[in-house]
Amino acid sequence: MTTVPRITVLTGGVGGAKFIVGLRNAFAARFGERPDSAITAIVNTGDDLWLSGLRLQPDIDSVMYALAGINDRERGWGRKGESEVVSAELRGYGAAWPWFVLGDLDLGAHIARTGWLREGWTVSQVASKLAARWDLGARILPMTDTEVDTEVVVRVDGTEHSMHFQEWWTRYRGSMPALAFENPGIDRAEPSAGVIDALSTADAILLAPSNPVVSIGPILRTPGIREAVVHSAAPVLGISPIIGGRAVRGMADTCLRTLGVDVSADGVAAHYGTRTRGGLLDHFLIDDADAALAPLLSDFGLHAHVRSIWMRDEAEATDLAAAVLGIVSRS
Repeated sequence: MTTVPRITVLTGGVGGAKFIVGLRNAFAARFGERPDSAITAIVNTGDDLWLSGLRLQPDIDSVMYALAGINDRERGWGRKGESEVVSAELRGYGAAWPWFVLGDLDLGAHIARTGWLREGWTVSQVASKLAARWDLGARILPMTDTEVDTEVVVRVDGTEHSMHFQEWWTRYRGSMPALAFENPGIDRAEPSAGVIDALSTADAILLAPSNPVVSIGPILRTPGIREAVVHSAAPVLGISPIIGGRAVRGMADTCLRTLGVDVSADGVAAHYGTRTRGGLLDHFLIDDADAALAPLLSDFGLHAHVRSIWMRDEAEATDLAAAVLGIVSRS
């Protein structure tokens, strides 16, 4: 690896945002400088949606807010110091989902984004414009400029129908058994500007401890991205989102079961696959609680690494990222 490596991370969700912050901090501590363009976060846009005439990008905003230090760590999403005056008004008019609250500060980003999109800006141009407000220390790239919002196929009273992922996730908390997760139009999508270059020139590619199905999955299904990861000369390292057979947060367990993937660290590793056998990974990092799985991962053809992967605060996220930098620097 070069002295100051280029790190590209596939990420989404709150866990991915926490890891990106830790990676920025660990990078600065290790190399004595802010990473800025040296770290590129390729962020899931499958969670995106239109609501009340506005374009929302939850994962893009989660990463941006976390890097800017303005995220609400108590709730785990949105801006800190929020109010909800406008959201209450929208509900009063019947113009918003009553179970999906938009904070006033957060609405500022949605309004700005929607205005620029309607003026003809691309999704990636808008993401760059929004991010320029703060000194983030990393570059954020949407996985694609195409709308490929995740739909969840469910069966109700014997009839199959689809709902937006946010409705399934936020309204029903994943309680409605999912039959499939789909991204209509993704077969015709293209990676946003800079994505393939960030992968092909990276000194290391990381799969954040995000939901493998609905956060990392849509990124890898965007035509050209999976191939770019597989054919990269850089080491590819994944971090398990499962500890001791349970999802660290969110509903990764429910999503994995829908795909028939075992809810375990080795189940996720097998889902991603190893590059020696046509998959994605060279390295996989698992928690101490799953140390007994290391020999099995080695049998898969992976370099297995064991340590605490909890990110209960920024210090733990930074320690985890420092360990990851150490692994890929030796590869």
